[in-house]
Amino acid sequence: MNINTLYQYYLKNPVICTDTRKITDGCLFFALKGENFNANTFAANAIEHGAAFAVIDDVDYQVNDRFLLVDDTLKALQDLSIHHRKQLQIPVIGLTGSNGKTTTKELINSVLSQKFKTLATKGNLNNHIGVPLTILEITSQTEIAIIEMGANHQKEIAQLCQYSMPNYGFITNIGKAHLEGFGGVEGIKIGKGELYDYLKETNGTTFINKDSEALTEMGVAKNLQNTLFYGKGFDNFLSGKLVKNDPFLEIEWIYKGDLYQVQSQLTGIYNFENILAAIAIGLQFGLTPNQINDGISTYSPQNNRSQILKTKSNTIICDYYNANPSSMTVAIDNILQLKADSKVLILADMFELGEEAFLEHEIIVKQTLLNNAFSKVIFVGVYFKAHEKHQGALFFAKTEELANYLQKNKIENSLVLVKGSRGMKLESVIEYL
Repeated sequence: MNINTLYQYYLKNPVICTDTRKITDGCLFFALKGENFNANTFAANAIEHGAAFAVIDDVDYQVNDRFLLVDDTLKALQDLSIHHRKQLQIPVIGLTGSNGKTTTKELINSVLSQKFKTLATKGNLNNHIGVPLTILEITSQTEIAIIEMGANHQKEIAQLCQYSMPNYGFITNIGKAHLEGFGGVEGIKIGKGELYDYLKETNGTTFINKDSEALTEMGVAKNLQNTLFYGKGFDNFLSGKLVKNDPFLEIEWIYKGDLYQVQSQLTGIYNFENILAAIAIGLQFGLTPNQINDGISTYSPQNNRSQILKTKSNTIICDYYNANPSSMTVAIDNILQLKADSKVLILADMFELGEEAFLEHEIIVKQTLLNNAFSKVIFVGVYFKAHEKHQGALFFAKTEELANYLQKNKIENSLVLVKGSRGMKLESVIEYL
């Protein structure tokens, strides 16, 4: 089946499902394959549960004309998203970066939705499947789309740009994330810089944090033409400064000589630049300062990213959706600057660091034990436990062991940073804090 024919089916049934547990009536079910599953085997089940059609790539499962046969279901999904994107005349904002992608995406969405009907990437659907699915959610009612693009190796952002075709974009930062796949920090610059390459080729507009030497150098090296800078300097399109971090960020920002101030519901000095990015994009799309500030001040994180949680005993900074050396370092720096009589660190392993894993975990251990600012420091995971020779901290190999310890040794009246990679399942220990 060619893409034009498949697109006609999509227009009549514009809801896409890839999971038979989440079938909605009248949807198009795409039978994708994975390492441990072949969704062609579930196609009939999808039809039984209400799917209008099932897109399959195995003729053995083509029971009747409700089973649409293609050569490759994943490629068909991706090609369908490209075809759909080409029909759209709306602005699409693409963003990537080592840290802060999702928080910044949500901030931008909160700001722009004060004026426009927006669509933004849901959760972490930011890969070769998630981006096409997000594009295919764009309807005639959508006025602006915000597409998050994640990557753990080079050429991936370039591929995601082919699906989303952003005409605006920016990189949050360059940090030590997915070192294994990218082959080091220089490899990360190349991989993330593929967004700059696409925007240059298509004459798109790029937002750059001028306070970031890496991003500024990348922009200059690529000779980007349509660039808007934001940062602390007064020579920027937008300038701002951090007023307060106690624990929520309050910032001042200046645009065309006028001064504005906004209180956020985000903690972490590293979110200052994310807030500035959202303000800059709001200004570019013609929002008033009041609309922009409303979007910033009303956004409350609910996804374990820079999220403040108050329990009966403690105040917890929940930042365990993901972790890498860069985000871990700034999170530790941030809690050092917050006011509290007792500060506790609970830090878990960082994944996808490859050969750098041992060294990067040791750097974090040394950083935390450099001074006596913390009442207690706890590390969990096999990477951190490899450094238990260092005095002044507790080390556990497994999250379950940490949970048992916390049940018997209560932490009270403390500000607690809980951070680690998602696979460490740190959410399971929150109930004991």
